[in-house]
Amino acid sequence: MNEQVARTGVAVIDAFKIVLAAAAVLGGVIAWYLLSGQPTALRILVVLGGLAAGAGLLYWSAPGRELWQYVQGSRVELRKMVWPTSQETWRTTLVVFVFVVLLGVFFWLVDMLLAWIVRQVTGTGG
Repeated sequence: MNEQVARTGVAVIDAFKIVLAAAAVLGGVIAWYLLSGQPTALRILVVLGGLAAGAGLLYWSAPGRELWQYVQGSRVELRKMVWPTSQETWRTTLVVFVFVVLLGVFFWLVDMLLAWIVRQVTGTGG
C-alpha cells in the first residue's frame, strides 16, 4: 500500500513539473506579445529563456529524463544508418518526379474520360 502511495506521489510531482515547464514556455510566448514595444532581440531572448526554463523543468521530471534518454538512443541509431550516395539520391528523386508526372497525366486522362461519359449519359455539352 505504501509503495502505491509513493508512486502516486512521484507521479503527481512529475505532473507538476511538466505543468511548470509548459507554463514557462507559455510565459515566454505571452511575454513576446506583452513586450511588443521592446526591441526584437530582447523579445527573442525572453522567448528563448522561456524555452530553456521549460526544457530544464521538463528534464527535471522522470518523463523528461526518459525522453532525453530516448533522444540520445535515437542519435546513436542515426549514426549507425547507412545513408545513400548523392547519385542514388538524385536517381531516386528523378524516378519519383517522373512517376508523379506519369500519374498526373493518367489521372487527367481518366478525368477527361469520365467527363466525356457523364456528358454522353446526361446529354449535356456539345
